[in-house]
Amino acid sequence: MADTADTRTPAQIEADIRRRRATLAETLDEIGVRVHPKTIVGDAKAKVASNIDHTLGRAYVEVNRAVTDVRSRFVDEDGAPRLERVVPVALVVVGLVGLLAVSTRRRKG
Repeated sequence: MADTADTRTPAQIEADIRRRRATLAETLDEIGVRVHPKTIVGDAKAKVASNIDHTLGRAYVEVNRAVTDVRSRFVDEDGAPRLERVVPVALVVVGLVGLLAVSTRRRKG
């Protein structure tokens, strides 16, 4: 059977107790801060803001990719418009606007 007798002096035991109390007090303070409602709300707000920033960042990248793709279809590498693609689209748009104008006149008249 092992000898479990404490060979420390009373001063060493008291110093050890003071160290353990200080450590325990720090731990309790940390726990108190972590479970405080303001800390919990602040952490939740930070997490939501982070998620929103991440989502907005991804959305920006996707929109930028789509705009670049559409632009590449109607503008060549030098920045000049591709008339073979712009003119048909413009004609379709003008036709739709004309149809809407005629439709609106018939409803009023």
